[in-house]
Amino acid sequence: MDGNTLYSIGELARRTGLTVKTIRFYSDRGIVAPTDRSAAGYRLYNIHAVARLDLVRTLRGLGLDLPTIRRVVEQELSLPEVAATHAEALAVQIRVLRLRHAVLAAVAERGLTAEEIDLMHKLAQLSEDERRRLIGDFLDAALGGLGADSAFAGMRRSMTPEVPDNAEVEQVRAWVELAELALDPDFRSSVRRMAADHAAEQAQGETAVLHRDLAAVVRDQAGPALEAGIDPASRQADPIIAALAAHYAHLLGLPDDAELRRLLLARLESMSDPRRDRYFELLAVINGWPAPQSPAPELNWSAQAVRIRMER
Repeated sequence: MDGNTLYSIGELARRTGLTVKTIRFYSDRGIVAPTDRSAAGYRLYNIHAVARLDLVRTLRGLGLDLPTIRRVVEQELSLPEVAATHAEALAVQIRVLRLRHAVLAAVAERGLTAEEIDLMHKLAQLSEDERRRLIGDFLDAALGGLGADSAFAGMRRSMTPEVPDNAEVEQVRAWVELAELALDPDFRSSVRRMAADHAAEQAQGETAVLHRDLAAVVRDQAGPALEAGIDPASRQADPIIAALAAHYAHLLGLPDDAELRRLLLARLESMSDPRRDRYFELLAVINGWPAPQSPAPELNWSAQAVRIRMER
């Protein structure tokens, strides 16, 4: 192209790949003004119009509005500043779209009622402060007043979801389901009972051995039995349950009798609430943690073994 050559709209359209109508539209709005006019009054453009039209097409493709594009090409606005502003706006739009996608996908999968859809939509759109308040209220209801030691502080931290600003669809869906669990009064009561039992057990123990978490003892005792395929009703399970009951009796400061076994069974059944496992599975998705290993198989095996011996 010769820097002094002037081009008609038709020639400019062929060189840029834009339509004559589009170039005329940009020209009418002062974004790409004609350099001159022919004797017949037709618009003529110089080589700079080609570069300007390429820039306009690129910016339009990125979603910038025409008034902003005009200010950019006229150098009234810095392109990096405009890009930063629009990148931030796009990030918000992406987050909104992810939220919508998560809600719609859950609706399609779960066949929700209108009321459930409304709740899910509201939970998905909560701000960070609102999410923290919801979880804070749940943890207060579940753990509040049970102990001020580091163990309960650590438990609270380990149960707190941190939804990232750029959350993926699966993280949003996990948050919505976790929030529904946290709002469920029955689940709150279940977690409260588990935490209260744990606090009572810890308060009774006097040595590091006695303070050992019951779930860890169940895992160590019942885990090998499960791997070996031992039937919870068999005689091979007797010493395992005896050891578990002895630990629990020492933990509570009670004799190993029928009442102790009843308490142990209730504790094992409380700990095996499948909603607890689901909460920690969802928490791992939200926080980007490895998937947790559920203690449910060991707890269920132990509960079944204790129940069988109580009924004999």
